[in-house]
Amino acid sequence: MGIAEGESVDKQCLAELMILHPPITPPHQVLAVLRDRGYAILSREGLCELVGTSGAALDALSPAWNDLPSDTYLRDGGRYRFRRHSCFIAEGTALTQVPHRAHWQPVEYNALHGGLERWFEPMTQDVVEQPVWTRLLSGLAACCSGLKGPRPWYVEAHQFRIDTASGIGRPTPEGAHRDGVDFVAVLLVGREGIKGGETRVFEAAGPHGIRFTLTEPWSVLLLDDERVIHETTPIQPLEGQGHRDTLVLTFRAKGFQGPRREGV
Repeated sequence: MGIAEGESVDKQCLAELMILHPPITPPHQVLAVLRDRGYAILSREGLCELVGTSGAALDALSPAWNDLPSDTYLRDGGRYRFRRHSCFIAEGTALTQVPHRAHWQPVEYNALHGGLERWFEPMTQDVVEQPVWTRLLSGLAACCSGLKGPRPWYVEAHQFRIDTASGIGRPTPEGAHRDGVDFVAVLLVGREGIKGGETRVFEAAGPHGIRFTLTEPWSVLLLDDERVIHETTPIQPLEGQGHRDTLVLTFRAKGFQGPRREGV
């Protein structure tokens, strides 16, 4: 009895049945939930309400993920990650892009790639010049200020594509980690033809945790980086080749992270 005709559909259905869906937070409860748990998840509709934009405006950014250069710094030998990186300062409703700079993390927060100045290609102007880009970063920065008081926020923006051309793609090859910032936003831009990619969030100083899978484009996980650690499990193709696209935004109050220069 042949089943090849419906095999790909069956694989997709099985993958969807195994997904644990996230607990969604209404936008008006985001600050309270972040204070209580250290994390909150917004649906696409909730994110649009929070930052004051439309889903169509966010969708207009998505094609940019088809033009990401390969990440040549992966120390696990993989060729599954593609990315761009740019930095901004968000203060009130103003967003300023700063001169291009390296991405750097201390080894205490990233044992695999810490201590290394990584120079990625910058984000393209057709993304950062969109009005929705300013609304998105400024709206999320306002959440940070709602928790810690108004101040400038130093924002690093990372466009990621993890693909399965080699069979397995690892969204977080460094494992469960913190980023060494104040807050992190992980936005799912899209996922296609994959299984896996489960997000896990754990208390940094406690026994509790949660696991779920983001599936809705432009849904977002917000994290208090001082209180929780996070990771995402590897992805595999359902058949052929698939990918998972994300936008990761980090918000830090005390300037951008960088190596200490001798004599400074």
